[in-house]
Amino acid sequence: MAPPGLLVAGASFLAFRGLHWGLRRLPTPELAARDRWQWRNLCVSLAHSLLSGAGALLGLSLHPQMAADPIHGHPSWALVLVAVSVGYFLADGADLLRNQTLGKTWDLLCHHLVVVSCLSTAVLSGHYVGFSMVSLLLELNSACLHLRKLLLLSRQAPSLAFSMTSWASLATLALFRLVPLGWMSLWLFRQRHQVPLALVTLGGIGLVTVGVMSIVLGIRILVNDVLQSRTHPPSPGHEKTRGTRTRRDDGPVTRDNSTLSLKD
Repeated sequence: MAPPGLLVAGASFLAFRGLHWGLRRLPTPELAARDRWQWRNLCVSLAHSLLSGAGALLGLSLHPQMAADPIHGHPSWALVLVAVSVGYFLADGADLLRNQTLGKTWDLLCHHLVVVSCLSTAVLSGHYVGFSMVSLLLELNSACLHLRKLLLLSRQAPSLAFSMTSWASLATLALFRLVPLGWMSLWLFRQRHQVPLALVTLGGIGLVTVGVMSIVLGIRILVNDVLQSRTHPPSPGHEKTRGTRTRRDDGPVTRDNSTLSLKD
């Protein structure tokens, strides 16, 4: 009989693939109509980030034993949340493979592979769920990143909403991405003699991968959204085309790839 977490992950995969399918039946905002697939993909990613990020924050607040004992201390529903995230990343990977070339998505696919490998350890073993819940705090920052990219697709940059989202992205990157990554790295280093070497290696690779991506991401947002906007304020006639370039196959895409590689 399959572990319950594996069944939840399978159901989550089908649910997120169904959400992708359902969004295809809904109208896309006119300003984002030339990049419908990316709009749908980001909407699904935003839904997952809000669900998992808020769930992780609430769960760790109500059950601090998950941080005190990241290996064994967790309520049963926490494993469900981790399994739901595994299903999402598999569904998002399938969506990327179906709609994008490997050359454009290899970094995201590598990221998803590392994340699924780490979270699946908790789903299959029933251990390290608390550690996985801490990692899901990163989704609170991902929610801001997805919203920022949706505003870019909607040609809402520059605007007050975009500026607030950019600052929120930087703030949550520090608080809910870099701080949890630092905590997980320190815990893994201290527990390296109690945790199997294979899991230490896997966790270390995952933390280094996401950590490097996060630092690069923060620098890009700071430069593109804050420093450049102050140095070169856009003219009124430039607002609708800022950050885009023409692509022959499916319309304009953003030059700013700050959310690239970080859909976790």
